Amino acid sequence: MKKLAIISTHPIQYNAPWFQLLAQRQIIDIKVFYTWSQAESVVDDKTFGQQITWDIPLLEGYNYEFVTNKAKQPGVERFYGIDCPDLINSITTYKADAILVFGWNFKSHFKVMRYFKGKIPVWFRGDSTLLDEVAGLKTKLRRLVLTRVYKYIDRALYVGEANKAYFLKHGLKESQLVYAPHAIDNKRFNDDAIKQYDKSAKQWRLDLGISKDDLVVLFAGKFETKKQPDFLLNALIKANKNRTNALQLILVGDGPLAKELKTQASGYDFITFIPFQNQTKMPLVYRLGDVFCLPSKGPGETWGLAVNEASSCERASIVSNKVGCAEDILNSGNNGWVFNNETQLINILQSLTKEKLQVAGKNAQKSIKDWSFEAIVTAIETELIHGK
Repeated sequence: MKKLAIISTHPIQYNAPWFQLLAQRQIIDIKVFYTWSQAESVVDDKTFGQQITWDIPLLEGYNYEFVTNKAKQPGVERFYGIDCPDLINSITTYKADAILVFGWNFKSHFKVMRYFKGKIPVWFRGDSTLLDEVAGLKTKLRRLVLTRVYKYIDRALYVGEANKAYFLKHGLKESQLVYAPHAIDNKRFNDDAIKQYDKSAKQWRLDLGISKDDLVVLFAGKFETKKQPDFLLNALIKANKNRTNALQLILVGDGPLAKELKTQASGYDFITFIPFQNQTKMPLVYRLGDVFCLPSKGPGETWGLAVNEASSCERASIVSNKVGCAEDILNSGNNGWVFNNETQLINILQSLTKEKLQVAGKNAQKSIKDWSFEAIVTAIETELIHGK
């Protein structure tokens, strides 16, 4: 059985399930080497401003090792925050047939790419795009640096069209690209007679003072500048001035903009705040809304997996054109909407009806089924067994 070494900083709720699936299928053997050993049990999330322990199992069902990180200032915010002197030796001992590296911008990850290039196939997983690029000298210099970085990889597992364009722009050839779509655990977010997510969410809405007839726009994520919850709040206030039935807005999360948002919302009875919710609650959270909105601006919203989650919960999405998944997932007017500016967002919000959103939500759930963990692991298995 061929072996794949996977290099990642720490357990992530979007990756661990497909690591588990790869191990469960037993077509290839995997071992995950986690390089941020300080995050083995708790992640110090600086944007949320709290330590987070996920309430779903992320270290079960697959082989893994936490490699000691000896960085003086450990973390994922800086290149030298991941420094694992024993990592290369650990991978060598495992006798991998290929290596999959998540992120090049850490000291030890980059060393792995350089060391193993030409010895065994080096694969790379990242979701960067060109959506936020601004012409200028800094962009030209960055292009030169990244083109040099990606010479150390043999294959890139791209997540969607915007990500594919990014890799092609930085020197990779079409033959080096393997499609492995960004995905979430669709089954965990789908409802059934046992879970009764819809029923529980309806009761939660009532407890919040929101009736079944109210039309709710939901934002769930970090209250930070990049994600623009303040932009959404302001647009919704403007949209309500021209609606006979005011939209409700629910903002779920926390972050540096929390105080500013609550001040901005003061005096409006159609805005509700809910604190950060852990993973087991998210299938209910998305169902609080009739539509999900991710109004992010660049840089950094390279995909937007919350859109996958909302779609699995039978909710359409409204996203900005700076969200990486927009080109792949959203068919405007069918399962969601894409906007370029505030005027377009206001027009979309003003046009929303229960009937329109019910149809779009069903379409969203149907269309997201192709973005699955099965698609990711099949691509990896095929490449390891049959790839050159």
